Amino acid sequence: MKRRDFAKNMALTVGAVGTASILTACNDEKEPIKSSNGTQGHIHEVSPEVSEAMYKKALEITKKKIRGGDSEPFFKKPFIDAAFSANIFLWDTCFMCCFAKYHLDELPVYQALDNFYDRMEDDGYICREYRQTGEPLWPKTHPVSINPPLLAFAEIEIFKVDNNIERIKKVYPILKKNFQFHVDNYMMEDNLFCGDTLGMGMDNIPRYPRDWKPTVGNGMTHHEIGEKLNAMSATAEEKLNTFIVDYMESISGVWNKQGRLVDFSAQMAMYAMQLKEMAERIGKTEDIPEFEAIHKTIAKAINDKCWNEEDGFYYDLAFDKHMPRRHIGAYWTLLGKVVPDDKLERFLAHLTDKNEFDRIMPLPALSAADPDYVGWGDYWLGGVWAPTTYMVLRGLSAYGKENLARAIAKKTYANVATVFEATDTFWENYAPDLVSYGLPAKKDFCGWTGLYPIAMYNEYIKNL
Repeated sequence: MKRRDFAKNMALTVGAVGTASILTACNDEKEPIKSSNGTQGHIHEVSPEVSEAMYKKALEITKKKIRGGDSEPFFKKPFIDAAFSANIFLWDTCFMCCFAKYHLDELPVYQALDNFYDRMEDDGYICREYRQTGEPLWPKTHPVSINPPLLAFAEIEIFKVDNNIERIKKVYPILKKNFQFHVDNYMMEDNLFCGDTLGMGMDNIPRYPRDWKPTVGNGMTHHEIGEKLNAMSATAEEKLNTFIVDYMESISGVWNKQGRLVDFSAQMAMYAMQLKEMAERIGKTEDIPEFEAIHKTIAKAINDKCWNEEDGFYYDLAFDKHMPRRHIGAYWTLLGKVVPDDKLERFLAHLTDKNEFDRIMPLPALSAADPDYVGWGDYWLGGVWAPTTYMVLRGLSAYGKENLARAIAKKTYANVATVFEATDTFWENYAPDLVSYGLPAKKDFCGWTGLYPIAMYNEYIKNL
């Protein structure tokens, strides 16, 4: 991106952060934007009036995007939705539930989840994305068809607010079958899980060795596919179908079968513990040993295979070797409860390192130490995303690290508030090295960005 184009795109936020602080980060159009002073600087206090305005605006946007009814070809009952597409998306929905849980009387949360449960196949398969017709978008035979397994996470979050034990009784057998589907299809012989980059949600984050150049299986980036589709003279539906075919042909089973994803593995450890909690609550005690055993197995595999003692970090595996790219997905190990005490402090130290995850806007998707890091965002090459930030905060809380969680939350919330005051809205993601929305980022995104003004506010900010 050219320096002048970047400055132009930042015009809306210049009034909030100042031209100098933007342009000092843009030293060379060929280099990632990096702040000269890291995360140093004053964190302003967000006034109660601004917090109230943010909260109100987030609810307003979310309510406007409620879908379902006679105009829908398939989904007839009202449900919350990110509404950036006619399709419905699983992990977006799960994270929306984490803030919509505070407004169950206004926001149809349960139906958003039931839309996916109602599509589950006999073997437990639930696609990560469904068309308006209720048909799965992706073929079941490829791991691109699944998202992070967060349905139990969403249900537990809602349960903490409404204590609806009948809901847990209803969804437990569904979730148990879905859990088993993931185990049967994606748990490999080393007890870690393979998966697909796009399917796992962090779309363009690098999940392959930097020097890997196979004749098959190296895939296409989202940029390459997007450029190809934009050049086509076709309808939106034809372009979508072309995208699916291209993706399937370019991302072969070679990479998916040999790669091991630390986030997916940790999410499955988390899933096991959440099902154990549900089983305890509804008296399914006979299921508890199974969930405890598989959690223990996955945790051991993550620590034996993914932990790098020299770096103090959990890595994805490539061809049974550590792939030394530090991405935010590794911190799912906290909610998965797989990090031993003797590893915890070294692992958490990366979160407070100004050269890694403690940027002007904390917790970029990719560590700033990675050569592929982009300081203005570029989606998952550096962008700061509400779902992964919320995941880290909840993981820190799970380990009793409330002070660190609140410090990160305060800094993050202040930056979101500054951009909100400048733009009067919320964004799909934010830039790590600027007080700005990310480039690119969709606006009016509530969507999972509602986590900042509602869930983060309620759980980490308002009682500071």
